[in-house]
Amino acid sequence: MTAFRIPGKGRIDHARPVRFTFDGRVVEGRAGDTVASALLANGIHLMGRSFKYHRPRGAVTAGSEEPNALIRTARGRGRAEPNTRATMQEIHESLAAESQNRWPALAFDVGAINDGLYMLFSAGFYYKTFMWPRSFWDRVYEPLIRRAAGLGRAPTDPDPDLYASRNLHCDVLVVGGGPAGLAAALAAARTGAEVVLVDEQAEIGGTLLSEPHLVIDGQPAWDWLAAALAELGAMPNVRLMPRTTAIGYYHQNMVGLCQRLTDHLADPPADAPRERLWRVRAGQVVLAQGAIEKPLVFDGNDRPGVMLSGAAQTFLHRFGVRVGRRAVVVTTHDSAWHTAFDLAAAGVRIAAIVDLRPGVDGALTARAAALGIEGLTGHTVTDTRGRLRVSGVRVNPVADGRVGPGRIVPCDALLMCGGWTPSLHLFSHTRGTLAWDEASGAFLPDRKTEACQIAGAGRGLWGVAAALEDGAKAGAEAAAAIGRATAPGTFAVQGDRPGTGLVVRELPTDADPGRAKAFVDFQNDVTAKDIRLAVREGMRSIEHVKRYTTTGMATDQGKLSNINGLMIAADALDRPAPEVGLTTFRPPYTPTSFGALAGYRRDGHFEVTRKTPIDPWAEAQGAVFEPVALWRRARYFPRPGEDMDAAVARECRAVRTGVGMFDASTLGKIEVVGPDAVTFLERMYTNPWAKLGVGRCRYGLLLGEDGFIRDDGVIGRLAPDRFHVTTTTGGAARVLSVMEDYLQTEWPDLDVWLTSTSEQWAVVAVQGPKARALLAPFVQGLDLSEAAFPHMSVAECTVAGFPARLFRVSFTGELGFEVNVPARHGRALWETLWQAGQAHGIAAYGTEAMHLLRAEKGFIIVGQDTDGTVTPQDAGLSWAIGKAKPDFVGKRSLVRPDIVAPGRKQLVGLLTEDPDVVLEEGAQIVADPRQPVPMRMIGHVTSSYRSGALGRSIALALVEGGHGRMGETLHVPMPGKTHAVRVTGVTFYDPEGARLKGEEVPA
Repeated sequence: MTAFRIPGKGRIDHARPVRFTFDGRVVEGRAGDTVASALLANGIHLMGRSFKYHRPRGAVTAGSEEPNALIRTARGRGRAEPNTRATMQEIHESLAAESQNRWPALAFDVGAINDGLYMLFSAGFYYKTFMWPRSFWDRVYEPLIRRAAGLGRAPTDPDPDLYASRNLHCDVLVVGGGPAGLAAALAAARTGAEVVLVDEQAEIGGTLLSEPHLVIDGQPAWDWLAAALAELGAMPNVRLMPRTTAIGYYHQNMVGLCQRLTDHLADPPADAPRERLWRVRAGQVVLAQGAIEKPLVFDGNDRPGVMLSGAAQTFLHRFGVRVGRRAVVVTTHDSAWHTAFDLAAAGVRIAAIVDLRPGVDGALTARAAALGIEGLTGHTVTDTRGRLRVSGVRVNPVADGRVGPGRIVPCDALLMCGGWTPSLHLFSHTRGTLAWDEASGAFLPDRKTEACQIAGAGRGLWGVAAALEDGAKAGAEAAAAIGRATAPGTFAVQGDRPGTGLVVRELPTDADPGRAKAFVDFQNDVTAKDIRLAVREGMRSIEHVKRYTTTGMATDQGKLSNINGLMIAADALDRPAPEVGLTTFRPPYTPTSFGALAGYRRDGHFEVTRKTPIDPWAEAQGAVFEPVALWRRARYFPRPGEDMDAAVARECRAVRTGVGMFDASTLGKIEVVGPDAVTFLERMYTNPWAKLGVGRCRYGLLLGEDGFIRDDGVIGRLAPDRFHVTTTTGGAARVLSVMEDYLQTEWPDLDVWLTSTSEQWAVVAVQGPKARALLAPFVQGLDLSEAAFPHMSVAECTVAGFPARLFRVSFTGELGFEVNVPARHGRALWETLWQAGQAHGIAAYGTEAMHLLRAEKGFIIVGQDTDGTVTPQDAGLSWAIGKAKPDFVGKRSLVRPDIVAPGRKQLVGLLTEDPDVVLEEGAQIVADPRQPVPMRMIGHVTSSYRSGALGRSIALALVEGGHGRMGETLHVPMPGKTHAVRVTGVTFYDPEGARLKGEEVPA
């Protein structure tokens, strides 16, 4: 048995020893221990180093608000996590824990030199230090700051763990499993309501776990707790969720929960998730999160061995651990006296109870005297001794605000208590308002914005009896709010110790104000003098003080530091605390792993890869794929011995001389239907639509309100009130969202329905001079001749026995058709046409060939040849603007001075002086390569290819004043050489468009 473990005491399993390592040293604990309790049981208080000063630090709390004892935990390869709170991590045999922010060792840390140089690191030092000389930032300051930033070491291996997520609906969600939460859950569950009770600890019970002396309804507290949990556990309408933290409270009563499932297991099941994120929608929420004990602010309050009195009580009763052999208690609240009595009963020598209050309840001082404890009322602690662990404290009398001569009281533990702060983080997430309570020196919940109840210490009620009564009332009110009325229960509690206290800012001191290190934020090394310095330097808002000093910005989100920091700032400003205000609490309540937030969204699930119905055929043919928006698309189809260039050249040759097939199923497709469908399209697109006949198509150009191109596609009119709208592959969701936005907010009077049909239609593009010959035998009821079915026609018909929408369109410049069939028939149609196409020398072509073919014709790809600042005029698409249209989205912006100003970047073609040189896409363009560096760039290459049909390279580019530079020679600097290029039009191949009719035209 370890030196500080009390045999048989606590709620751990003394019969099950558990060994783990801490900084490579084997440490023995007991089943049910946390890392912190096991270390303390072995007399180890030094657990980490502070961020800025690298001061020795130990556990100051026993819960999730712990700011000091942050460790790196590892369990096998890849299972490593920094900044785990030692007070929350349960031990197991495979656990390897490491301290952080130290080198070369925890006990001897070179970084501690910062502690001796603390005068250089006052609040805001970085704002003042790293401004000059400016040239040092990149070479000196930034590398140093990056190396120093952070506490933990991020893992480098991929995370092998699984994470899950679920949605849950319930009538009543109770957050917090202490007395108030238990009473609320019992009251609501007994009505038959669906109740979920969550608690972040491994064991539900809250403060009851640390107060076994209580008697509730005639039963010892732990027996009453067991009976209450047994009753709840037996109810089919109740879900109990320990090890579950409510991380955020969102609109419409949605609460995010993070459930830890396997971190406490030495050998978790292979397929078990480590954590699960729950999204809970509750009819009513009961917040019963209790209160957090406040530290006291005095010189040296951060040494290992200095901790909250409530933490010492938790370690004693839950884990059977004495936090020291000889302890001093410093307090301004009655509760710390009871902790001292409990520790004394467990064999800890209490050297003194130091209470700033001159008058303390006589019953407390009498009991202290009976136990042989020196009660020093009207005294303060002004300093501590010790390096790696506290060894003594200086105690001084206080009279009329003056500090008298001090004396040193030896100790190996110093327990502090500055009262209690209601835990209102989740309530604040809802933007509920808080009201300052002067008597308790705390903010309490005021106006609610969600359907919630706040119970117990969370609203300033102290003591177990008050928490039970209030929790039962909150549970009954929550049940009544959803139509299940009940009377709240009553409880008889013996041994309750609610207590009162004195609100203080920082303890009086006789120390030199310039040298005192009285810490407010332990994790960020923010002292009281830092806060006062911020005020002296002009910070008046508490939000500015927070950012200037970084107080409350650490992983505890101000749980320990905010109220003390506020009180000190208010004192420095000589203003009441509520006028100074409170900083904003933001989710998550405690640090939450990225894995839990991502859930299933990793690897192949991170961004779901959509596959067309024809994708399996392409895969079987050995296609090389590329991601395009959310889709996987065949890039090219290599034959044995072919690289990409050879395969693409063959595919393009097949389309230009015979026939090729392309899977165009990924095109966005939107059905626009209704009596006002024409009016809607007239307003959305630049083109005119009113006179477009049924059975005809038109290229459509969509702008943003700024006049810049957002998307394009072919739109076919199937009936007077029905249009088939296509969009780019990546623009489908965006275009539909824009359309819905306008329809719902700008033109709600229009009688129009919008339906996304992108995945309902599979599309096979048949392109090339032999396309009509291949397709015609399979089309029933439709004449495909040029006269009967000219370019830009659409018809509903039957193709290969499948219902189809057949478009006569081309993105290659060749005779072309796009066959839309229901997605389930897509592969069958493809295979039918593929088989028949063998007689015509058919080839399947992919996106790379499609890009080259369209570039030869000068057809743009939105997002590649446009960059969000290109107008129709810039792209050479003025012909797509309806000149007689009174209005459309973006019309007014097209006449803005900057839009019509000369010198805008415009889309042009480029031909290299050396026809074999293929320009790099994205390469910059200059007018004169002889100009000094840095050169003035006048544009960039947007698309560049080697064209087999033309026997040379071609490129598209955005160039300043490009339309006025035809024939001009420009230059493109590339690695090794600058290449001369001639500016041309964008149509390199078949400029008359004769091949669209299927006519044979020499290449």
